[in-house]
Formats: sequence, structure tokens, C-alpha cells
Amino acid sequence: MLIGEYSHNFDDKSRISLPAKFRKEMGSKVVIAPGIDNCLFVFTMKGWKEFAERLVNPDSASVLRTDNRNFNRLIIGRAMEVEVDSVGRMLVPEHLRDHATLTGKTAIVGIMNRVEMWNADVWETYRAEYGKKTDILAEKLVSAGINL
Repeated sequence: MLIGEYSHNFDDKSRISLPAKFRKEMGSKVVIAPGIDNCLFVFTMKGWKEFAERLVNPDSASVLRTDNRNFNRLIIGRAMEVEVDSVGRMLVPEHLRDHATLTGKTAIVGIMNRVEMWNADVWETYRAEYGKKTDILAEKLVSAGINL
């Protein structure tokens, strides 16, 4: 289970370490994709396959819908398979670092089936803004039929 919030820095070779708690579960190869809200999504290979298959589900006629094609191009088309070395470091391609404005201090957040990587300042602002709205967000989830 990928949960928790960590802070790591990129090294001078554009590598960042996965938190030790995530390394075993994620394996030696991951997929990094542009995320929503200017972060990066990091998936296990199995998690990526499941995610991508849902996006291109043939039952949804996704190739016939403009929004589906465009979303798939931006997420799937820009995703990269990345090796995780023996000490847990991974090289994040430049186009993905640019997408999330990742340079130095980076927030790494476990979201059950994926990891998100955020510019630390952007994450702090996002967390502060939405942290004040948890009651509103909870109400919206209940309205959408998600009950705990």
C-alpha cells in the first residue's frame, strides 16, 4: 500500500530517491506520467497497465471521442518507463520534470495505487487550500455515491 508524505531532493543528475517504504512495493521499473494538477504520477508496472487500460477501454469508444484522444495523448503519450536503481533512485525525464516544475525539494505522496511527485512549494499551497475544504469535498463524495 502506497501511503504517506515524504520530502526528497533531486540530485545533480536529475535523479530522485523513492522513499524506502515504497521501493519494495514499486519494484525495479516504474512508469512516470504527467499527472493532473501539475504533479507527476508514478505507477508500478502492473498499476500502470490497469490505469492505461481503463483510459483506452474499447467499450468507451475512446478513440472516437476528442476529449479521450487528447487526454490519452497527454497522459499515456508522454509517460515513460523508468528503471529504479539498487538504492532506489530513478531518473525523471526532463519533459516530465518540466511538467511538474520539479527541480530541488520535491514532495512524494503515496495515494494507494500510485505515487504523486509535486514541487514542494506547489504541494504546500495545494494542501493548505484543500485542507480547509475537506468537509465540502466529503459532501461531494457522498453526493457521488461514495459512502464510508
